[in-house]
Amino acid sequence: MSERNPIIAITGSSGAGTTSVTRTFENIFRREGVNAATIEGDSFHRYDRAEMKRKAAEAEAAGNNNFSHFG
Repeated sequence: MSERNPIIAITGSSGAGTTSVTRTFENIFRREGVNAATIEGDSFHRYDRAEMKRKAAEAEAAGNNNFSHFG
């Protein structure tokens, strides 16, 4: 990443508004004449559903309240 070619990452859980924020940035870039590329990262998770369920139960049993799909 550089000052000339910045990278903006928008992350959040499903329903958190990441698509709305992304669209807002796209509108700003269009208005300002910025040629931006958007890469969707939805459904990129560390665990599949079954493993996530197991890992979440393990984390809860260990007192970890901050566990997520991302590790």
